[in-house]
Amino acid sequence: MLGLGTVSRVARELRDDLGAARQRDPAARRLGSLEVLLTYPGVHALLAHRVAHGLFELGLPLAPRALAYASRAVTGIEIHPAASVGRALLIDHGGGVVIGETAEVGDGVTMYQGVTLGGTGFARGKRHPTVEDDVVIGSGAKLLGPIRVGRAAKVGANSVVIHDVPPNSTVVGNPGRPVRVDGRRPDGPDADWAHLPDPVADAIRALSQRVAELEAALEEATGRKVEPGGQVTPLRRAGGSDPAAG
Repeated sequence: MLGLGTVSRVARELRDDLGAARQRDPAARRLGSLEVLLTYPGVHALLAHRVAHGLFELGLPLAPRALAYASRAVTGIEIHPAASVGRALLIDHGGGVVIGETAEVGDGVTMYQGVTLGGTGFARGKRHPTVEDDVVIGSGAKLLGPIRVGRAAKVGANSVVIHDVPPNSTVVGNPGRPVRVDGRRPDGPDADWAHLPDPVADAIRALSQRVAELEAALEEATGRKVEPGGQVTPLRRAGGSDPAAG
């Protein structure tokens, strides 16, 4: 069945996965490795996948899919046995995560709940995303088709990505578009999702400003006062000025 080399590889990858959880999940930093191993569904799903992937590479029938099915039933995370998953992957919370058959995930990747690495169409061959090293994918994001997400990119929560993502960029929206935060990409492994740009709101705000300028020009030319138009303002909490302050 499984050779010593495969068992050694799975043990090494499990150690990396535990380390990733303790390093990148603030809730796990005070926990021991044993507690993380016993209580984190993302770690359970990765352990099951690494065993299932080893069985798949040996060409065994039924067993890899059966193990993947059991893992999905227990953890709510579905990873196809054929999917290639790198080292030190963190699946935080994990519920609803789907990683398709031809997906490739690099080292040091972070995924939050509800992420889908899905395919498009019914053609065989490469049809799922390739995610390079150190990528962060926010809650509910959908990456569809044989696209490539460049190293250290960040995908905002609930984005739908159907095109390649450049390295060191941040993508938000539906469909996802590369944007910047304050002229630079966010630092650190965890994106500040509350302060990611909104390209749709930015476009509406630019149009609103242009309309105001045209109204001012019209008022100056005709001498007739123009009633002020609507303004685009960000949402704010009733008790404070920062929606992410709490």
